[in-house]
Amino acid sequence: MKKIVSVLMTLFLMAAIIPVASAQKAPAQKESVKYQIPSSVRNISKENTYPNSTQDLPLLQPSALTKKLISSSNVKIENPDLIRMLNESSISSTPFALGYRAIIYLGQWPLNYESAETSPNWEFQKINTNYFDNRGGNAPYQIKYVQESQKIIRGGLTSKIPNAEDVKKMMMLKAMQKTNLPLAFETIIGAGTKNDHVYNIQPNRLGYLYAYAPAISEKGKVTYGEVYLMLKGNRKFIVVKNVTSQGIGAWIPVQDYVSFGFVASERPR
Repeated sequence: MKKIVSVLMTLFLMAAIIPVASAQKAPAQKESVKYQIPSSVRNISKENTYPNSTQDLPLLQPSALTKKLISSSNVKIENPDLIRMLNESSISSTPFALGYRAIIYLGQWPLNYESAETSPNWEFQKINTNYFDNRGGNAPYQIKYVQESQKIIRGGLTSKIPNAEDVKKMMMLKAMQKTNLPLAFETIIGAGTKNDHVYNIQPNRLGYLYAYAPAISEKGKVTYGEVYLMLKGNRKFIVVKNVTSQGIGAWIPVQDYVSFGFVASERPR
């Protein structure tokens, strides 16, 4: 009897200790990165004299058939254009499909993009300089931002890559999700765009107000593969062959945001 009690006590203690040990080994969840916009960066969407079109890239919802096909794939599929093509496909089932077999080649596709690093450059490209000479003045002079000429800010991939447009869409989706910023590979700041923030140029000083277009640096890995639709009887599934991965980076401008830098000096810059 004592041996039975001793064994039961041992099992009870082990049951109490194991959950604690497993809880200690459980990896801590990574906190999502927060991108704080500096005070020197301002949204000029209302003041911009050029109306940029919103780059809305919502996650395409797969149909019931597409969900089944994607879940059957041996490689993760996130390409919205491939998902759209599968959504537009229909495959009829028949009770007399016993022994039926078909292999349909859908082409080589960029299947998914895995983001490794997303970082902002708030001074990606200088777009404007406002200047005033107050060396002969007796009181501070107030200067404000006025865009002197229209500027087009273009981003793009850092290297050549197959199916570049598909890759750019997937990279921008990931960057938008991580930064929660309006992004576009091309954005325009119209001539005459203004901002009401005031910068004071003291007497005997030259004042320079620089304006920059910010952009996001996105880096990661894109996975390619040859996609086959397999039909065996009433079974339908996807097989991906010749899978390859490639590192890629991109600069994606932030739409309708401007970063400002103010400098006052005694000498011309």
